[in-house]
Amino acid sequence: MSTALTKKLENTAKLAQAAGRFLATLSTDAKNALLKDMACALLAEKDKILKANKKDISATKVKNKAFIDRLSLTELRIKQMADSLLDVAKLKDPVAEIIRSWGVPSGLKINKVRTPIGVIAIIYESRPNVTSDCIGLCFKAGNAVILRGGSESLNSNLAIFNILNKVVLSAGLPKGTINLIDTASHKAVDILLKLNNYIDLVIPRGGEELINKVVASSRIPVIKHYKGICHVYVDQEADLNMAEKICFNAKVQRPGVCNAMESMLVHRDVALRFLPGMLKKFKDAQVEIRGCALTKKIAKWVKLASAKDYRTEYLDLILSVKVVDNLDSAISHINNYGSHHSDSIVTDSCEAAEKFLKEVDSACVYVNASTRFTDGYQFGMGSEIGISTDKLHARGPMALEELSTYKYAVYGSGQVRE
Repeated sequence: MSTALTKKLENTAKLAQAAGRFLATLSTDAKNALLKDMACALLAEKDKILKANKKDISATKVKNKAFIDRLSLTELRIKQMADSLLDVAKLKDPVAEIIRSWGVPSGLKINKVRTPIGVIAIIYESRPNVTSDCIGLCFKAGNAVILRGGSESLNSNLAIFNILNKVVLSAGLPKGTINLIDTASHKAVDILLKLNNYIDLVIPRGGEELINKVVASSRIPVIKHYKGICHVYVDQEADLNMAEKICFNAKVQRPGVCNAMESMLVHRDVALRFLPGMLKKFKDAQVEIRGCALTKKIAKWVKLASAKDYRTEYLDLILSVKVVDNLDSAISHINNYGSHHSDSIVTDSCEAAEKFLKEVDSACVYVNASTRFTDGYQFGMGSEIGISTDKLHARGPMALEELSTYKYAVYGSGQVRE
């Protein structure tokens, strides 16, 4: 492993650690003012970002439409990046919030106080808008951040980072407040994951291979932002017009993202009424259907699904479909085949809805809504680092509160323990 690269990354982590200690003391007003300056800078320098993004798109060897969509930036998406920073500035600062306060018989007063985590390393793929989202959220929560994006979006990530880092340094904040690893070498990730003396948390977001590698190699605590095998279950008591709109949106609106529907389950009692029209609508939208034997019987052109299809995150216009006997079968299928990300039931039955909400073991569980709403911005969090499929310490959209930890501030008046 390159000694020069190791020294470079270790120095980056040391600077981040020092910067993180400074950021923990920064006032809310100062952070919000800088976030607004960052947003303005993105809009003012959008041509640089778009030019860099075109380089990435021209250079990529992957021609999959969903992949290109994740990689692409437009003027609208850059505006959304800027709006996200402005939204984060409007959110309540979690740092120094007193979560709980109480007294104990010894006379001590104890406050449980929210504090920054410290230094967060984020390893991600494809989507360059993640760069500004992560910088904004980590900064507002008082954390220094080290970003390592995918090689396919390196030019875009660098352009965004350089614009935002210029704002940071111009404001007099320490070098290391925000950091981007500017090498495409895979060795950089291996080195980062061993810097546990400086980095407090690693967040990988991307494909299964990336996340498994990070989990296997890291000496630092990891919060996984795993794949999204998301389901919509159409119940026997569903409004089928509503179900059609929800299922179509969940699959087609943006198929290359983690909260898109990958598998549709339909109750046997409504399959003959619902599937013919729904499958035709998908076919017209160029969605490839891989279905169970009954689905194929209803529509001859459907490909027969394998067990692997029901465990696959396609991130494309491909959908697995299964007809199930009842609600219990749907819940069992989701818990066994899903990734505990986002799952939805369409039903007019309050009893079925509550059972689904209680028994489906996923970060986000919906009734009569598209899974596409699993998103920090849509949840009113400003933006997100990603969608955690872990249970500790964060689950679902990970935003400001999840980017903080806590400590106990204990006030006494001379107490000693006997």
